[in-house]
Amino acid sequence: MAEQKHPKALPYLFLSEMWERFGYYLMIGIFTLYLKDTVNGFKFSEAEASNLYGTFIALVFFTPFIGGLLADRLLGYRLPIILGGILMGIGYCTMSIHSIPMLYTSMVLVILGNGLFKPNISTLLGNLYNEDRFKARKDEGYNIFYMGINIGAFACNIISSILYNVYGFGAAFLAAGIGMFIGVAIFMIGTKHYAHVDKVKPKVAGEAPLWKVLSIVIFPAIIFAGIAMLMPVMVKDKATDAFLFACIPVLFFFGYIWKSAPKEDRRAIGALLAIFLAVIPFWAIFKQNGSTLNTWAENYTDRKAPEAIASSLFAIKLVEEKTMQTDTEETKVLDKHYRPVKPEKLAFQLPSYFKNMPESEKPKQGESIYLFNTQIFQSVNPFWVIVLTPFIVALFKFLRRRGREPSSPNKLTIGLFITALSCLVMVAAVYASGNGAHKASYWWFFATYGVVTVGELFLSPIGLSIVSKLSPPRLMALMMGGWFISTSIGNKLSGVLSSLWDGYEEKSNFFLVNFGLLCVATMILALMLRWLNKVFKEYKV
Repeated sequence: MAEQKHPKALPYLFLSEMWERFGYYLMIGIFTLYLKDTVNGFKFSEAEASNLYGTFIALVFFTPFIGGLLADRLLGYRLPIILGGILMGIGYCTMSIHSIPMLYTSMVLVILGNGLFKPNISTLLGNLYNEDRFKARKDEGYNIFYMGINIGAFACNIISSILYNVYGFGAAFLAAGIGMFIGVAIFMIGTKHYAHVDKVKPKVAGEAPLWKVLSIVIFPAIIFAGIAMLMPVMVKDKATDAFLFACIPVLFFFGYIWKSAPKEDRRAIGALLAIFLAVIPFWAIFKQNGSTLNTWAENYTDRKAPEAIASSLFAIKLVEEKTMQTDTEETKVLDKHYRPVKPEKLAFQLPSYFKNMPESEKPKQGESIYLFNTQIFQSVNPFWVIVLTPFIVALFKFLRRRGREPSSPNKLTIGLFITALSCLVMVAAVYASGNGAHKASYWWFFATYGVVTVGELFLSPIGLSIVSKLSPPRLMALMMGGWFISTSIGNKLSGVLSSLWDGYEEKSNFFLVNFGLLCVATMILALMLRWLNKVFKEYKV
C-alpha cells in the first residue's frame, strides 16, 4: 500500500481556502476603483481611497486575534470557519448595494467574518500535519495550501473584469459572495476528515479565563483608540492614529503571554514575537498591490489590449466621438472627448488614463481603442505564485535531500531581501516611463511581481508553517492570530504609505523609500538569525 504523503483533508481545505480567497481578492481588486469612481462609486480622492483601503485590510487581519482566542478556548475550529465564511459571503453580496451606510456595513461583516475564518483554517491544517507521519511535510503542505489561495486570487480578477464590463460593480461583488458560499459548502462536505483534530485546548493551571483575556485586551484597545481620536493628529490622521493606538494593548498582551508562559515555552514564544515584528515591513510593501500598484496600473501603464483579444469581454472598448475645444476643467473635456460604450460604468477611468498618453496614440475621430481592465493586473501576482510554487517546493526538497535546506528563519530573511529587490524593479519602471510622462509597458508588472512572488514564497507560507510548528499546542490559534496582527499592522502602514503617493513628484523616490524599509527589516532579522536558529534547533523545528 502506497504511503500517504498528505492528509486526506488537504484537498478540502485547499478548495475551501481557494474559494474564500476568490471572494476576498475579487472584492479587494476593485475596492479602491469603486471608491474613486466618479459615476458609480463614491468620488474618493487617491489619498482618501488609500487610507480607507489600508484601514479596512488592517482590521480584516486584526480580528483573527479574537477569532483565534475563541477557537482555542471555546468554539473549536470548524464552527468559526463556517460562521466566518457565511458572514463574509453576506458582506460581499451587500457591498453590491450602492450606499455609504451599506458599504461600511459590508466592511464590518467582512472584518468579523475573516476574523473567525482566517486563523482557524490555517490552524486546522497545522493540526493535521502535527501527526508524526506528516510532520516532515508540513512546509510542503502549507505551500500547496498557499497555491490554492492564489488559484482563487488569479481567477477572481478575470471573472471580475468580465462581470464589471458587462454588468458593473454590483455583479462583481455578488460573484465574490457566491464564491465564498461555495467555499463554505466544500468545507462542510469535508468536515469528517478534520473532526479528529478539531478540539478545544485543555485548560492550563493559572491560565486566565477567556472573558478576562478579552476584557484586558479589547476594552483597553477601544479606550486607546478613543484617546487617539481626542488627541491632535500624531502619525497621519485620526483614523490611523486610532488604529495604531488600539494595537498597544494587544502588543502588551502578547508580552504578557511571553512573560507568564512556562519556562519551556518562553523561548519559542519570544522567537515568534520577534518574527512577527520583523515581517511587518513586508506586509506594508506587499499589500500596496491593491492601492499604489493599482494606481500605477490604472494611470501609468499601457493597458492597450492586443488585437487578437480586443473584442473580447476582457477589455474595455472606448470610442472617440467628436473633437471639442472648451475652457471647462480638464476632466470634463476628456469625459466629452472619449466616451466608453457603457459610460455610466467606465467614465471614471478615462481622464486619468488619457492624461499622459501621446496625441499620436489616442484614437482618431470615430476610432475605437480597447484597454485591459485595471483589476486584471491584480492576477499577475497569483499567476506567478501558481507558476513558481512547484519550483520553490522542488528547490527546498532538493536542498533537503542534500542537507542544505535553509532554516525557516533563513528563508524569512531571504524572502525579505528579495521583496526589497522588487521595489528596484518599480524604480526602473518609473525611469522607463519618464516619471510617468508616458505609459510604461505592462511587462514591468510581470517583472516586479515575478520578483516579489519569489520573496513571498520564501516568507508567507513559511511563516504560517513556523507558527504551527513553534507555538505551544494550547496557544496555537492565538499565536496564529498574532501572525495576522503583524499582517494587520503592516496592512495599515501600506495604506499610510500609499496615501503619500501624490506627494512624491519623483515617483522613483516613493519606491526607493519602500526599498529602504525592507532593507532595514532584512538587516534586523539577519542580526537575530543566530538566536532564532538556536531556538528552532532547540525545539527541533
